[in-house]
Amino acid sequence: MICCHNSNLPIAAYHVSGEYAMIKAACERGWLNEKDVVLETLTCFKRAGAYIILTYYAKQAAQWLKDDGLY
Repeated sequence: MICCHNSNLPIAAYHVSGEYAMIKAACERGWLNEKDVVLETLTCFKRAGAYIILTYYAKQAAQWLKDDGLY
């Protein structure tokens, strides 16, 4: 069950530095598409019920969404 349905408090998700570093390293090696992986990760947080998402990718993700006409 989604957490937000079980609480009156806002749910937050933190994209931890270790995952950020792993994504960056894999993308630098050409193993992953950075934009696709990051946006999918952030979408998963939202689907899980997070109202607030803290991430090192905040500025870049906002720019990608703006460039794609989604924000």
